[in-house]
Amino acid sequence: MFTTSVHDPQKLPAPGAPEIAFAGRSNAGKSSAINTLAGRRRLAFVSKTPGRTQLINFFDLAGRAFLVDLPGYGYAGVPHEVRDHWKELVGTYIADRSSLAAVVVVMDVRHPLTELDLTLLQWLRDAGRRAHVLLTKADKLSRQAQQTTLARVRRELAEIFPGATVQLFSSLKRDGVDEAASALSALAAGKNKAPAKGE
Repeated sequence: MFTTSVHDPQKLPAPGAPEIAFAGRSNAGKSSAINTLAGRRRLAFVSKTPGRTQLINFFDLAGRAFLVDLPGYGYAGVPHEVRDHWKELVGTYIADRSSLAAVVVVMDVRHPLTELDLTLLQWLRDAGRRAHVLLTKADKLSRQAQQTTLARVRRELAEIFPGATVQLFSSLKRDGVDEAASALSALAAGKNKAPAKGE
């Protein structure tokens, strides 16, 4: 259930239940992934205009946890002040939010680990956060190409973000839904080790 939207990092709601935040490049399939995992068609708005939403949106998961939809990044054609606002809003949330349990980093399986994805992962490492990567739109690749990409991303993450987990995901085919749900439950419960700050 939707609870609130925040534009100012100083006006975040009081910390409470564990929060699982979703972040990703615009048009990577983040909203579709959220809707699929939550079992709600319109929980998160799927925009045809990448970068449109510049708010942090909170959804209450029956009082057990919060799903937090972070604004997308990497969009073109927007003013620098909008990009600067994203850095302040999301950067502050990632660095300081005491109830943030983990961040799901959503990447298009056809274009994973872009420069901006790597920047986000570095922020998460510096903040000592847990991370789970969803390689979305897996249905766009053959099974062999999916596995090749998964193996490559897993190898690279082992070097740049030890402890991060990664999986294939398709909102269209509903592939990877059970795996993702299990991973998010473990993260919300604090069962996955976070990297130490500065490691």
